[in-house]
Amino acid sequence: MFSGHITMSDVYMILGFLLSMYACVSNDIIQTLGTFLSANKKTPFYYLWGFSVAVLVITIVTGWIVNDGDMSFGLLTRIPVTEHYTFIYLLPPIILILLTRWGIPVATTFLVLSVFSVSDTSVIWMMLTKSVLGYVIAFVVALIIYNIIGRPLERYFYYTQKRSGDTKISKWWMAAKWCSTAFIWSQWLAQDSAKLFIYLPRKASVGELLFVLTCFTVFLGFLTYQRGGDIQNIVKMKTNVQDPRSATIIDIIYAFLLLYFINLNNVPMSTTWVFIGLLAGREIALYQRLRFESPKKMYKHVLKDLTKVTIGLFVSIIVVVVLTQYETVIKYFMSHFMMH
Repeated sequence: MFSGHITMSDVYMILGFLLSMYACVSNDIIQTLGTFLSANKKTPFYYLWGFSVAVLVITIVTGWIVNDGDMSFGLLTRIPVTEHYTFIYLLPPIILILLTRWGIPVATTFLVLSVFSVSDTSVIWMMLTKSVLGYVIAFVVALIIYNIIGRPLERYFYYTQKRSGDTKISKWWMAAKWCSTAFIWSQWLAQDSAKLFIYLPRKASVGELLFVLTCFTVFLGFLTYQRGGDIQNIVKMKTNVQDPRSATIIDIIYAFLLLYFINLNNVPMSTTWVFIGLLAGREIALYQRLRFESPKKMYKHVLKDLTKVTIGLFVSIIVVVVLTQYETVIKYFMSHFMMH
């Protein structure tokens, strides 16, 4: 990881990775382990921790072996390698951490990777286009699927949980929930590996691999102990998502959507937009089929989530513009100051 001796560039690189890992996983917890944590609220956190770490290790190690040391699953091939890191590269994950604390689901991929793609702005627009397209496709898919399964399945889930709580839910459904979580968690790690490992060498050594796994293990322990943090409210407000059976179906649909997009091309994308689109389509379909809540409340949730990700996107664009034009702005003020 280091060449000869430790430089400030090396320090910024490591700090960038740690901050990016913390920021991205915290912000995207709603779409990976979110429903899992909600559905297993009575399970001791260390069981959830051990499970999430096991899936993480299998996924990252498998990707590292199959891709000859590349932990990003080939999603960084369009983005130039950074030779020298400065403090500027730390600002995107720091801003992400602040936005996450305010409960805003940000286009983390766009924000983090855009700073590395200044030399090729076409990559930035491809990421943005793919992310928005992901919202639309997920929305339409959810509308279709939940219009079909809403009445026979979700209605049954809703009323059986109302009568007996979650104590009567079959152990087979609980096992299915854990399996679906492993599926979605592994797919998210593969799809979002670009923003997680952009700060690290494209070909990781065994030592670097162990460093990554150790950092992730510690961080996941903290995250599962907190049960996801404030941003989990986006999941908790949705219809019946704390039922393991409903959460399992969400995970499976979402995981297959990510599997589709990762095989579509090697352009990184914001998985947050896909997940919010899925939840929006689901809420509207369930309202149309079951009328569990008022249309005002349902549309309020949908528009609130869309507003949050849109605000997050605009914030990301502003941050990217400021950071990419940072040197130009500094030179302008310096020259202006020197002239006076």
